[in-house]
Amino acid sequence: MTPEFARPLRLDQIGAGDHRLHIEADESERAALARRFDLLSLDRLEADYAVRRDAVGVLATGRLTGAVMQACVVTGVPVPASVDEPFTLRFLPEPGEDAPEEVELGESDCDTMFYTGSAIDLGEAAAETLALALDPFPRAPEAAAALREAGVLGEGEAGPFAGLAALKDKLGK
Repeated sequence: MTPEFARPLRLDQIGAGDHRLHIEADESERAALARRFDLLSLDRLEADYAVRRDAVGVLATGRLTGAVMQACVVTGVPVPASVDEPFTLRFLPEPGEDAPEEVELGESDCDTMFYTGSAIDLGEAAAETLALALDPFPRAPEAAAALREAGVLGEGEAGPFAGLAALKDKLGK
């Protein structure tokens, strides 16, 4: 699969100190990412990076900002959201064929990205960071009323303590 927002950075361009750069998705890249992440629109996507080599691979820190429009999971109406996420990513070479099939990842390994060849893709890293920053269940302000109207009980009305509350009311305490 060809990434919609490719911004390769050759490893030989990364010196000893921080290599700073700014990337921004153009209109066609944002439209392609909106389709990929099932967004109504992606109006802005930018990332500022400080990239440097370390003993293990390449470390990238920075901030991702953007503006998205998601569909409310209840009503389908547009829900605007802004994204402002700091990130720290570690780029490591793709494990070889002799690597174990299952690898136990620690908390510090969760933001690890693998690369092949002689470049890392900062655009794809920004796209994946965006995907993780999105609200998985966006709700419009009128979503709660629409759920009540449809007969969906709230957590307090249907949860395990709802029965106890009803019993308490029934007993008059």
